[in-house]
Amino acid sequence: MRSKQWLAAFVLAGVAAGAAAQKSASQAIDEYRAMLADGNPAELFEAKGEDLWKKKRGPKNASLEACDLGKGPGVVKGAFVELPRYFADTGQVQDLETRLVTCMERLQGLDGAEIRKTAFGKGEMANVTALATWIAAESKGLAFDLPQAHPMERSFYEAGKRLFFLRGGTHDFSCASCHGEDGKRIRLQDLPNLTKNPGDGIGFAAWPAYRVSNGQMWGMQLRLNDCLRQQRFPYPEFGSDALAAISTYLGVNAKGAKSAAPTIKR
Repeated sequence: MRSKQWLAAFVLAGVAAGAAAQKSASQAIDEYRAMLADGNPAELFEAKGEDLWKKKRGPKNASLEACDLGKGPGVVKGAFVELPRYFADTGQVQDLETRLVTCMERLQGLDGAEIRKTAFGKGEMANVTALATWIAAESKGLAFDLPQAHPMERSFYEAGKRLFFLRGGTHDFSCASCHGEDGKRIRLQDLPNLTKNPGDGIGFAAWPAYRVSNGQMWGMQLRLNDCLRQQRFPYPEFGSDALAAISTYLGVNAKGAKSAAPTIKR
């Protein structure tokens, strides 16, 4: 009898130990992120972005302080959590990075076409990322509330939903393959369900973010590009409607979640 009791206790202890080990792995990652966040290099990009916003540059020798990000010329606070949105002056649904290029082109006289084809992290594209980082930081802690009043905004949401579930590429993947259900993981990495609000500072509410693995600041355009790379899809062009549509879908789904950007990622 005692041997059976001992065996049962041993099995239960093993199950408890396994559960504790699994929990500790997840906790260890959270602790790792918390330690990194204490010295998030994104702060350097924030400072650069604020300087770029106020600095007179380009052929027109102008700053970006008259740039309208959706809440009126020069209004930065609260703009990030309402993007992408429709802009009447361009007749387009634009995300933050695309809108910044429009302002750099119109206000400062910089070559928008040249910026759009510049690699991430290079030249003026690096400046776009720094600007996006600062602007995002100005809305940290605010809740996402993307507008859906304009027909194009609603159309982009529906297009983004279709693209999110579109399977293709050599591996027959979609965005939903990783982010369409609860409880999915890759190795020790939890994968948020982005078909609904995953919570404050998670998923869409976490970017721009500093990537420790390659020492770069990533905006949402680059984040989506990398997702498509992993799906073995062709890279979309910077500022494409496809990226704006996916961002609109994710942003609307994140309604009410508080922005934590800029965050730090492994």
